[in-house]
Amino acid sequence: MAAFVAKQMVGNKLNAVKEGAVGGDGDNEDDKEKEEEAERERQEAIREAEERRKEKHRKMEEEREKMRQEIRDKYNIKKKEEIQEQPPEEPENPLMRKKKTPEELAREAEEADQDEFTKLKNTIETQVNELKSQIESKCSLQ
Repeated sequence: MAAFVAKQMVGNKLNAVKEGAVGGDGDNEDDKEKEEEAERERQEAIREAEERRKEKHRKMEEEREKMRQEIRDKYNIKKKEEIQEQPPEEPENPLMRKKKTPEELAREAEEADQDEFTKLKNTIETQVNELKSQIESKCSLQ
């Protein structure tokens, strides 16, 4: 247990020295530039690898389609037409919902305005009814 505690205390101080926390501030700019350059190179390598992968898969799919067509020709099979199907109703997930068209957005805004107008109308009617009842209570006919 004591060895663990000693290692933790000394290890933290050694890490601070290794990271350049003590002196050596002039090298930080060079280190940052080197790190940025290395990051750019890494990103470029990732992008190139992705392009090679996509090209490889495209070629493989072309070869497969060619083989499929040869089989269709050999056995006189017609190629099935791809039918565009409506996707099934998606669950109520706000991250995966369908984007609304401008017409739908305009309609919703109009409904919201009507709702506010209706609320205002109702509040005015209630105030008028209250005033009416107060006046009738003060002025009673005999």
